Amino acid sequence: MKQIARSLMLLLALIFPLLAHALGEPYTQEKMDALNKAEKPVLVTIHANWCGTCRAQERVLEKLLSKAEFREITILRVDFDQQKPVVHKLGAKYQSTLIVFKGGEMAGRMTGETDSDRIARLLYSAL
Repeated sequence: MKQIARSLMLLLALIFPLLAHALGEPYTQEKMDALNKAEKPVLVTIHANWCGTCRAQERVLEKLLSKAEFREITILRVDFDQQKPVVHKLGAKYQSTLIVFKGGEMAGRMTGETDSDRIARLLYSAL
């Protein structure tokens, strides 16, 4: 039974990245600096592929960001597991953290939120 469980876990670990859909572009400090310099609104998502809350946030964000009022927001994605220095620099303690920037300054943040209305209010604070 343990062997079956291990095999299943290995299979899921191999398949899951193929099923994951990335919202936004990978975060780099250069991209962030350029967007801040241009005073563009930015949403930074602290995401982990294994995080159910992150996937729920992504579904909400896909719907919201397709609306005309949010189209100017650039999304930068931070990999919670692979970009620890960035996670720490942004002061995020958990995956599923959303941070918005307006005019180069942080305008708001939330962690673990999946309510569409609350996330929309966060996005508006970047505009």
